[in-house]
Amino acid sequence: MEPLENLRKIRIEKLEKIRKLGVDPYPSKFESREEIGEVRKKKLGTTVRIAGRIMAWREHGKIVFADLKDESGQIQVVFKEDKLSALSSQLLALLDIGDFIGVEGKLFKTDAGELSIEVKDLVLLSKSLRPLPSQWYGLKDVEERYRKRYLDLLMNPEVKKVFETRSQIITAMREFLDQKGFLEVETPTLQPIYGGATARPFVTHHQALDIDLYLRIADELYLKRLIVGGLEKVYEICRDFRNEGIDRQHNPEFTQMECYWAYADYEEMMKLTEEMVCFIVKEVLGSLELEYQGHKVNLKAPWKRLDFSEAPKDVDGDLDETRIIEPTFVTSYPRKISPLAKASPDNPEVVERFEPVIGGLELGNAYSELNDPLLQREIFEKQAAARAAGDEEAHPMDEDFVEALEYGMPPTGGLGIGVDRLVMLLTNQRSIRDVILFPTMRPEGGGR
Repeated sequence: MEPLENLRKIRIEKLEKIRKLGVDPYPSKFESREEIGEVRKKKLGTTVRIAGRIMAWREHGKIVFADLKDESGQIQVVFKEDKLSALSSQLLALLDIGDFIGVEGKLFKTDAGELSIEVKDLVLLSKSLRPLPSQWYGLKDVEERYRKRYLDLLMNPEVKKVFETRSQIITAMREFLDQKGFLEVETPTLQPIYGGATARPFVTHHQALDIDLYLRIADELYLKRLIVGGLEKVYEICRDFRNEGIDRQHNPEFTQMECYWAYADYEEMMKLTEEMVCFIVKEVLGSLELEYQGHKVNLKAPWKRLDFSEAPKDVDGDLDETRIIEPTFVTSYPRKISPLAKASPDNPEVVERFEPVIGGLELGNAYSELNDPLLQREIFEKQAAARAAGDEEAHPMDEDFVEALEYGMPPTGGLGIGVDRLVMLLTNQRSIRDVILFPTMRPEGGGR
């Protein structure tokens, strides 16, 4: 029998013994629980009630020492046989690392000076049937960490810190946009016509309506409809879906913030981007300086500007962001690859568009929005012809959006920021899978 299965079998046998004692191994609650972090601040001799997971177990004769952990901290609990009831003593012999228990007892310090709880009452809250990874093989395999993120969070404190920081980043982003007068809105995830970016969508089918729908690749066209409707500053933080490859900067499901500002252009969106990123970094890290993958970066404005035609290129002739380390706005993109952006009045072959790049990461995309309905129709028609010719990523015709533009949309600046990549930057993570709790994975055992 495999070691893991053998250990699981032993724990199931212990579970049966616990039930024979008349103990419910999975009770509904543990009343009057205090957080371990708060208990650690209390005076010696105080009676406390805590609950948590057993993370370590040490037996010395008739005394058992265990480390109990909850989200707020960890503390040693001490079980002395002469201080426990007969039932608690029997239960104690059936516990394992990984079990959740509740205890009540007095705070004291051991001879070694360690703050501990001398337990007088013990309650089993959840019997674990599998040993924690460090107990049998460790959790070192990267793929396994992504598949079983719950264990990754449990065993690796630095991983938990990344996702706490992610939450702080999104909170700061919302705070900044709210302070600037932007209204947070929600737009459809299921769309009859996908658009707002050049990408291949995921397709699903609605049975009741008997129609195909698409998971959004962007929320741009719906947000611009709201600008037409008179909402002058709007934003959305949402999940987008693109049926594309997976690499260290791309996951098929990702988080993006898009905001639109009536009467603004891409120059004002550059200022907004600088202000927002600097605000977030200062709020989360406490400084405008950070380190990303061995590079020290200072985000102090103003950021550098670099024309697309002068930007470093890779072997295929595309923009090579990995060679751009200092905060930089890459500007003046070719019109042919920017179907929703407004052309430059100085050069109709390029558009008023920029991408912010920091530490070799492209963080987003922004431009002065095209608001000429006839020109937008013409561009969509060309894109539709490209789709008919086999380009699966060409933008489809969206008659309703063009109709909305015909009612009139004011000059507008738009900005999209990849939240996952911003988190990568602020937490010094090389792969997007390290900042998404449950990244898309190939099924175990291979598969197509």
